[in-house]
Amino acid sequence: MIETLANALPHFRNTNSGQFFLMAGPCVIEGEDMALRIAEQVRTLCDKLQIPYIFKGSYRKANRSRLDSYTGIGDEKALKILQKVGQEIGVPTVTDIHESDEAALAAGYVDVLQIPAFLCRQTDLLIAAAQTGKVVNIKKGQFLSGEAMQFAVDKVRQSGNEHVILTDRGNSFGYSDLVVDFRNLPAMRSFGVPVVMDVTHSLQKPNQSSGVTGGMPQLIETIAKAAIAVGADGLFIETHPTPATAKSDGANMLPLQQLEDLLIKLTRVRDAVR
Repeated sequence: MIETLANALPHFRNTNSGQFFLMAGPCVIEGEDMALRIAEQVRTLCDKLQIPYIFKGSYRKANRSRLDSYTGIGDEKALKILQKVGQEIGVPTVTDIHESDEAALAAGYVDVLQIPAFLCRQTDLLIAAAQTGKVVNIKKGQFLSGEAMQFAVDKVRQSGNEHVILTDRGNSFGYSDLVVDFRNLPAMRSFGVPVVMDVTHSLQKPNQSSGVTGGMPQLIETIAKAAIAVGADGLFIETHPTPATAKSDGANMLPLQQLEDLLIKLTRVRDAVR
């Protein structure tokens, strides 16, 4: 699975390690210094542990609960920061897009275009992302089974792009909770694409009365270990030096200083199940 991704990302790091790959970074680009600092620290850890690494950061947050929720520092400014991270730190980058006309714009700055879970059935968006030639990471809708994601994969492939990743981020459970059904990972892996577990978003507590999403970060290690044990090719983890001050999704982020210990444990799990 990782070999397919490596073909699409010539500068993808450590693809022969046999380890899972990692998508990690802040929820949203808050500024250049922070983005570079996070990317450098995570890359250093991943180099030490031979974990292929993709830096994650949203250039704009479109799905917000309230009108006054933080959305970003400006599209072009944030995209240029993502580009600088890729160039200076030497890692691939991923960001999410929300409308078809954003695909070509973002593709000029990053290596992987991410389709948010709520938008995974939007045909025009998937086609536009596919036609850029970039790797397309499609998050599984909270309302869909793993098996149903075959059709999203087909839309990208039938648009001429074989570089597809599928990411699970839990399923809606009632109005204000998510649960992870680990049957979805092997189901999606059967389509011949790399499969990722979005560990931090799957621990969200959405639709809180305050209009600010909650979370259960104390379960990050639990979900991550389970995902590796059932064969996930990669993990998606949002991390921040001080989650309490993060502009978005701080309630379910992993503190950056805890990442090394977690990754060491996860490499041991991966070694045990290989």
